[in-house]
Amino acid sequence: MTGPNPDQQLLRRARLTLALQNIVAVTLILLLTGAIVIGTAARSRRNALEGSVEQTAATEEDVVDPPAGMWIFKLDGQGRLSATDDPPDGFPDRAGIERVRAGGPAESSAVDIDGTDYLVVTRARGDGVVQVVGSMAEQEQERHRLLVALGLAGLLGLAAAGAAGVLMARRATAPLGEALARQRRFVADASHELRTPLAQLHTRAQLLHRDLRSGASPAQMAPDVEQLVAGTRQLGEVVDDLLLSTQSQADGGVEVDLGVVAAGVVATLGTRAEQEGVELVLSPDPDGPSLVRGREVALRRVVTALVDNALSHTPAGGHVVVELRSLGGPRPVILAVRDDGTGFDPADAQRIFDRFARGHGDQRRFGLGLALAREVVTGHGGTIDAASRPGEGATFTVRLPTAP
Repeated sequence: MTGPNPDQQLLRRARLTLALQNIVAVTLILLLTGAIVIGTAARSRRNALEGSVEQTAATEEDVVDPPAGMWIFKLDGQGRLSATDDPPDGFPDRAGIERVRAGGPAESSAVDIDGTDYLVVTRARGDGVVQVVGSMAEQEQERHRLLVALGLAGLLGLAAAGAAGVLMARRATAPLGEALARQRRFVADASHELRTPLAQLHTRAQLLHRDLRSGASPAQMAPDVEQLVAGTRQLGEVVDDLLLSTQSQADGGVEVDLGVVAAGVVATLGTRAEQEGVELVLSPDPDGPSLVRGREVALRRVVTALVDNALSHTPAGGHVVVELRSLGGPRPVILAVRDDGTGFDPADAQRIFDRFARGHGDQRRFGLGLALAREVVTGHGGTIDAASRPGEGATFTVRLPTAP
């Protein structure tokens, strides 16, 4: 059994950390907001009650019908006390009434009796004293309801914050995951693709060294030297493909004339086509430049990979045509590479763009070039497809967005 993927573990830790940080931040914001709301509401209700009690103490003429939640106590000049019916236990506050009656200043205080807060105002009025008691039970109930509502809202907010945190963490770590995957894929591609050509180069160098030690003539060593040169060229192409796989996107691209790129590739591979007895022809766009936006080096490697693939599967006497067409307006620029070579099984039309895929029947190995071509084209916002039948040649069609 293989152990856990270190990259996946790293991504999971990063996502968990980001999600937790988001939840903690939202929790702190909710707590601060709730504290401000509750404190402001409590202060507002207390001020309102204080104003109402003060007004009642200053204006009410009797104790019969006070405002809801209040009780009035009046001590006249003869020391007779009258009170609202059913006052709460502990009232009136006789000590406070006596202090004001003795000439002390008006008093205002909060009293807690059996878990209920009361606001008590005592003041002189005429030759007597008035004491008004206001219950804060309703305010406490309102505060409790507000706490419950804020608690439920907080729980919903935390749930939403958790979901949003997970989503944001996934999006935030997506570039990291892509970078790690690209790095591992590059290492795997390099080890896979370089192993065989390096082994071949080593073998050919050993053969050449043996010929030198045996005193072979230059003519005898020429085939080994030619194979060594060909091997180094192939190795360079593999390295180019590997480097291309790390920068296949069109980000930061410039306007590129695909027709000029195709002409350069045809000119470069023309000598090889001539040596192999294949006619390589460029059919440019009759309507003018085929302008796209992207990375010229990457697009050149796409055209090179397609033409190289066509030449590799076209026997002597065959034909390879590179055709460009601009459909005009917002429609894409089309580049098609056609050959009349060996072709391939239609069942492989999609698999040939997979890395190191093998075809049906002949078990042909498609390698890395076509896979990288698809990555580049997709990175430029385009599409690539292939059509073929065994023995009837193949057509690779690239569609790229027109440069704005």
